[in-house]
Amino acid sequence: MQRIAFILIFILVVSNHTWAQNANSIPANTGYAVPAENDEENLFQQGKGLQNWSDLKQEIQYFFYLRNVGTLNIDLNLKNVQTGSLISVEIAGKSFKLNVPQGNEFQQKRVGAIQIKDSGFYTIKIKGLKKEGMVIADIASIELSGTATANMHFNKKARRNAASVHLRYPISDTTRLVAFYNEITIPEHADIVHSYYMSNGFARGYFGIQVNSENERRVIFSVWDAGNEAVSRSKVADSNKVKLIAKGDGVFADDFGNEGTGGHSHWVYPWKTGVTYKMLVTALTDSASQTTTYAGYFFMPEQQKWKLIAAFRAPKDGKPLRNLYSFNENFVGLNGQQQRYAYFGNQWGQRENGTWVELTDSKFSYDATGKAGDRIDYGGGIEGGMFYLWNGGFKPATAKLGDSFTRPATNKKPTIDYGKNVDSALQATIDQELIFSAIRNKQIDTMGNRSGVYYNILKEGTGDLVSLSDTLTVFYKGYLLKDGTVFDQTKEKPATFSLKRLIKGWQLGLPQTKLGTKIQLIIPSGLAYTIRTRSKSIPPNSVLVFEIELISLKRASEN
Repeated sequence: MQRIAFILIFILVVSNHTWAQNANSIPANTGYAVPAENDEENLFQQGKGLQNWSDLKQEIQYFFYLRNVGTLNIDLNLKNVQTGSLISVEIAGKSFKLNVPQGNEFQQKRVGAIQIKDSGFYTIKIKGLKKEGMVIADIASIELSGTATANMHFNKKARRNAASVHLRYPISDTTRLVAFYNEITIPEHADIVHSYYMSNGFARGYFGIQVNSENERRVIFSVWDAGNEAVSRSKVADSNKVKLIAKGDGVFADDFGNEGTGGHSHWVYPWKTGVTYKMLVTALTDSASQTTTYAGYFFMPEQQKWKLIAAFRAPKDGKPLRNLYSFNENFVGLNGQQQRYAYFGNQWGQRENGTWVELTDSKFSYDATGKAGDRIDYGGGIEGGMFYLWNGGFKPATAKLGDSFTRPATNKKPTIDYGKNVDSALQATIDQELIFSAIRNKQIDTMGNRSGVYYNILKEGTGDLVSLSDTLTVFYKGYLLKDGTVFDQTKEKPATFSLKRLIKGWQLGLPQTKLGTKIQLIIPSGLAYTIRTRSKSIPPNSVLVFEIELISLKRASEN
């Protein structure tokens, strides 16, 4: 008898120990409401669980991953100060009803048990069937036990966001890139609110498209300050702040903080799923001042034109583009259970000499949420010749940290025509008003215009007439009409140029001018560098003034 009693006690102890090992408590504040709540801290409160749940049309969901088959027991720790509330609990096609216990203290109640036949992600759906009082139920935790729960996974953290996932595009340390081109497509039903699909990331900033609400979408371009301040830009020294140089029409620009600090810009634009958008970031370095001017350009397919979003000058830099990457981000946890998906294709980098190199390699990574193992639903790879990223949705991972992917080359290098830009008509009006104002204020004088280029003969020449095909030797000085900043000039020696290789304003303003003439050209931005960032001293959309003295010319037949 003693031996039998010992065996029974041993079995009971082992059984209880096994049950305890397989008991898992999911904090109720880690769930999701469908439809989502308006206030992220109203329903799901850290340390308190699910609170203030009062809408019978609002379903509460919890997700977890089971690695083992077997029995799954489901219990809830819940309460209601009133008696009479009724809920249903659904999992794996099974539905249970549970009367919410009345009281001021949480009580653990058995919901039911099911048999798990396959490993994978599972969802518990809790619905309110009857409400008594102000709330349906307050829930502290979901208690899962049984053989199926051994080594199960669930998110224990209060942060409900899906893990951010990245693709990094490796480039050689000796490759100096001045432009990064990428194409992004968001598939149907993947345009989830609180999503940022970042296409053109680089060491000092990021450029992508965002879903801010059901009614607003944005194109966002931001550049980080120098230094280490992570929260408040008011604490950043002026010498460390990036400066806004220019922005497109309708673009909003200000500061950002709390994730590093810097200059932010966004343009409200109703981008669509299933449409491929082209995006370009350029970098203009100035080693003397150790600055780099970064500009973001967005191609509008419906107009077949580029739009300048913004240009920022970054201090303590002076380096070309580097650390290129793309990412998917779920930036608010209200709907972190939904899957986000993006395709990235036809990546290219432009060297300083103007040639393009195709970027066909990428490497997969994720943020701290992924590295900590809080969320394991993410992936990336190649599909249809493009890279893709996804995060959220509580589906099995399809990539792991450090995975490398190589897409097939397209050999379709970008063709960028800055002259075809969305805001050109508006900018032409702005330029014209600036020129007329300068004339009225006697800042400049003019004798007329040649195809939109205003000119003034400062000294009449007597030699041959200039033609477009000529190579010219000139003395010149160029400055901005806006503030008189001199951006380029000859000094002791003249310069020699092929006229056809110069900006449109020179090509339109100099032909039919006599050799020996000294002429002043006032060139609207559309006939100069348009939306391009040409140098540290020439911001996008700048009206330029040149004083040119024609020294000699060589005809095309003489070259």
